[in-house]
Amino acid sequence: MHVKIAVTANGNDLDAPSSPIFGRCPTYLVVDTETMAYEAVENPALSASGGAGIQAAQFLVGRGVQAVITGNVGPNAFGVLQAAAIPVYLHGGGTVRQAVQAYNAGQLSLVDGATAAAHAGMGGGMGRRRRAQ
Repeated sequence: MHVKIAVTANGNDLDAPSSPIFGRCPTYLVVDTETMAYEAVENPALSASGGAGIQAAQFLVGRGVQAVITGNVGPNAFGVLQAAAIPVYLHGGGTVRQAVQAYNAGQLSLVDGATAAAHAGMGGGMGRRRRAQ
């Protein structure tokens, strides 16, 4: 059965490392799970000043993906995907190819809620710290 899935990636092909970050990963690989045909698409929300997870989720919904594989997903992005009936699966590392193979083998955990706090991909909160007085 053909399923169009999006895998968060740190590269542009099936042998690229999967990314542990949803909203601010550099690339999504949209993969046909049966044929392994894929398209690498740049994350349009990568440099967003805020709301990257929501924007990224809306982007993938608009591309017609039927499932997402990532390392972590925040509550806002998860809410968008859940509202669109797009399941989210966790993959703990390895390549995009390994993530798709694990999906096909039924070895990935289905997420039933956010796995990261809001704003977790913001680079450690740089610029939001207060100076000690």
